[in-house]
Amino acid sequence: MGGVIEHEGTVVSIEGRIVKVLIEQTSACAACHAKSACTASEKAEKIVDAENRDNKQYEIGEGVKIIGDRGLGLQAVLIAYVIPICIILAALFISSAITDNELVMGIVGLCSLIPYLILLILFRKKLQSKFRFYIVKL
Repeated sequence: MGGVIEHEGTVVSIEGRIVKVLIEQTSACAACHAKSACTASEKAEKIVDAENRDNKQYEIGEGVKIIGDRGLGLQAVLIAYVIPICIILAALFISSAITDNELVMGIVGLCSLIPYLILLILFRKKLQSKFRFYIVKL
């Protein structure tokens, strides 16, 4: 499962060794020839912080490629989706054993994420250093 994730983008700002890159994230149907007639096509722009490891000079508006480890993508999915869903489901099952009130169960399920989100905030710097993209010229 090795390998890298690559995205092409445009430099929007430079702050020391961190270069902010605008990438266009498109769904599979965004490349379809019939997308103009279809309402299902999606296109989103995201700004990603990329580290300038080689200390090369970049200019705003320049086309670049950002590279990240593919394994980090799976870890990001785990942290962003799998763990929160497991926490909510566990809280719902436990609260359903205690009460039959669905409103209370829903509130407990949502509130169960608060400690997890606090942990993410506390470990934000560590996560940012782990989930790092690198920039290279096209």
